[in-house]
Amino acid sequence: MTQYSGGVPASGLAEPGPALSPAELAAKYGLTVSGRRPSLTEYTRDLWSRRHFILAYATARVAALYTTARLGSAWQVVTPLLNAAVYYLIFGVLLGTNKGIPNFIAYLCTGVFVFQFTQSAVMAGTRAIADNLSLVRALHFPRACLPIATTVIQLQQLLFSMIVLGVIILATGEPLTLRWLLVVPILLLQTLFNTGLALVLARIGSRTTDLSQLMPFIIRTWMYSSGIFWSVGNITAGHASWIATLLNLNPALLFNELMRFALMDSVPASAIPHHSWIAVLGWALLASIGGFVFFWKAEAEYGRG
Repeated sequence: MTQYSGGVPASGLAEPGPALSPAELAAKYGLTVSGRRPSLTEYTRDLWSRRHFILAYATARVAALYTTARLGSAWQVVTPLLNAAVYYLIFGVLLGTNKGIPNFIAYLCTGVFVFQFTQSAVMAGTRAIADNLSLVRALHFPRACLPIATTVIQLQQLLFSMIVLGVIILATGEPLTLRWLLVVPILLLQTLFNTGLALVLARIGSRTTDLSQLMPFIIRTWMYSSGIFWSVGNITAGHASWIATLLNLNPALLFNELMRFALMDSVPASAIPHHSWIAVLGWALLASIGGFVFFWKAEAEYGRG
């Protein structure tokens, strides 16, 4: 047994104190946990500082997207046009859903172009983390950059398509009016909404890879209930009022209807539900803020396992 003299060991050396726990050692030397989740304020600030990276990443991906195709970036416009042609043949000609809808071609093309923006953002967001695991594991950056960048990619593609859509609408006899200025706030709100959905699905898709296989069926069901090929008034006539109410709360349908109102003089204000602007604003804020917080809560988990 060690002998002490005056509180000092006989050997003349002080005995070591009690061992410090890992947390105490980290606090003593100013160490932090690797890969910890930052506070929401810190995370938002860091994400904002990467805005130039998000834009550059999205622009580069758009440029590289069609490099192997002969038509190149023209596919950004050709794809929705082909979809509109197929839908016109099936729904307008064969099924006759164009009855009672003035300027059905412009009506259909607007719905297809607008819904494809949401569809593409959702599908890309689902794979935003899973398809970039090497980047996630190699570099330290807010992971929300990836699903946000996928939405920016789809927005850039939509802007090309909107030029063609404007030509189609003018060619079908619709005049150019001041209502076209409403396109800007509509697209802004839809972009916020799409970003929120992409963030939610990016988190879920990072753990459940089978989600990308299931999403096409969910998107297809959503598309058929979003008034792309038919008028809500025509479909709900003779049905219970709650069916019309439920359909009129569908955010995809609301964005379609507002965009038609903005671009088509043949769509009067009376055809737009009175709650449309409030509803899309609510959907945009709910999806973007809720999706951002939902994604942030799992920030420390992405790329692990």
